[in-house]
Amino acid sequence: MARELEPADPAARRKPLATKATHKSAPTFGGVKKPHRYRPGTVTLREIRKYQKTTELLIRKLPFQRLVREIAHDFKTDLCFQGHAVLALQEAAEAYLVGLFEDTNLCVIHAKRVTIMPKDI
Repeated sequence: MARELEPADPAARRKPLATKATHKSAPTFGGVKKPHRYRPGTVTLREIRKYQKTTELLIRKLPFQRLVREIAHDFKTDLCFQGHAVLALQEAAEAYLVGLFEDTNLCVIHAKRVTIMPKDI
């Protein structure tokens, strides 16, 4: 079998480049379209802005009330709470937690980190 002569032009020796149209896959019929996903951190930042705007309580009222009654039961068995008293405790607890996490965030920024760790609290 005889050898074929290669062309002298180097551009002619290269394989022709495939066009972009051939790389794109044709739409598959009957396939499931992937749901839209935001980049990591986008939804988190949106939630941070949302919660910073609102002043509502973030802990649900009934679970917090059960927790208060359970803790109070350890000290004295026959205690009754007014509704406003439980709300005042919840406001104070959430204000304390917000302040704690603000200070924690300052510690994290000082350590040149982004992630909160238990040692920061």
